[in-house]
Amino acid sequence: MPEPIPTDPAGPAAPEVRVTLSTASVFPRRVPLAFESAAELGYDGVEVMVWSEEVTQNPRSLAKLSADTGMPVRSVHAPTLLVSQRVWGRSPDAKLERTADMALELGAGTVVVHPPFRWQYKYARQFQDQVRTLSESTGVTIAVENMYPWRGGKREFQAYLPGWDPAEHDYDAVTLDLSHASVAQQDAVALLHTFGDRLRHVHLADGNNGARDEHLVPGRGSMHAEKVLRELVARGWSGDVCVEISTRAARTAAERRDDLAASLQFARAYLAPTPGDFHTPPGVHHRPHDAW
Repeated sequence: MPEPIPTDPAGPAAPEVRVTLSTASVFPRRVPLAFESAAELGYDGVEVMVWSEEVTQNPRSLAKLSADTGMPVRSVHAPTLLVSQRVWGRSPDAKLERTADMALELGAGTVVVHPPFRWQYKYARQFQDQVRTLSESTGVTIAVENMYPWRGGKREFQAYLPGWDPAEHDYDAVTLDLSHASVAQQDAVALLHTFGDRLRHVHLADGNNGARDEHLVPGRGSMHAEKVLRELVARGWSGDVCVEISTRAARTAAERRDDLAASLQFARAYLAPTPGDFHTPPGVHHRPHDAW
C-alpha cells in the first residue's frame, strides 16, 4: 500500500502547482470521505463536484468539512452534468451564478463548468458572455472544460453548444480534462499548447481513446499524462492539477485508497522541479461504463 505523502501547503517548500482531489473521485462514497482521504494522503485541497448529495450544495457544511480536515476547497465544479440537471433548479445560467457565489463564500478561486447542452439553446446563446462577465464581477476564474462528441456504434452526436472543444471558442479560461480528451481522441499535450495562457485548471485522469469517459488512474491509460505534467513544469505553469478519477471499481476501502494515493504519487513525481518516474500499479479492472 502506498505511504501517505507529507505536504505543507503553507510552508516555503510547497509546490507551485497544487494537487487537489475531486470529491467525485470517491463516488459512490460520500463527500466527507473525499475530504478525509485528501487530508490523510497529503493532497493540497479538494474540488467539490456539486450534485445531488446535499452536502455539496451547502457551503456551511463544506466549510465545516474543510475546517475539520484542514483541506481548503480550492475549486468548485458547477452542477452541469447530465446527472445534476435538476440540482438547484432548471435554469443553468442561475446555477452557474450560484456556483460562483459558493466559490466566493468558500474561498475557492476556480469554478469549472461544462459547455451547454444542445437543448439548452437559450443558455448557449449567452454562455460565453455570461462566463466572462461573471468572472470579471466576482474575481473567480470560470474555466470552461473540454468535452467530447457522443458516440454510439458508427454514429456521432454533437451534444454541446456552441461546441465541445474550447479551443474553437474565445473563452478567457479553460480546464483541460485528460479523460475527456481521450474520448475525443485528442492529443492532450497538443491541447495544452493550443490552450496556451488560457489554461487555468487541469483534471488529471487517463483513458484509452474509447467512446466512454473512463477517468482512469493516471498511468493506466494511453494519454501520456506524465508528458502533460512535465510540460506544465517546463512552462512554469501555476494552477491546480485536480485528480478526478473513478474508484467505482474498488471492492474495498483499501483499494480505493490505493488508487487515490497512486494518483497523488503520479502527480507529485511528474510535477517536481526535476520530474522523476512513477510506474502506476495496475489496480482493479475498470468497469465498462461512464465514470459518473
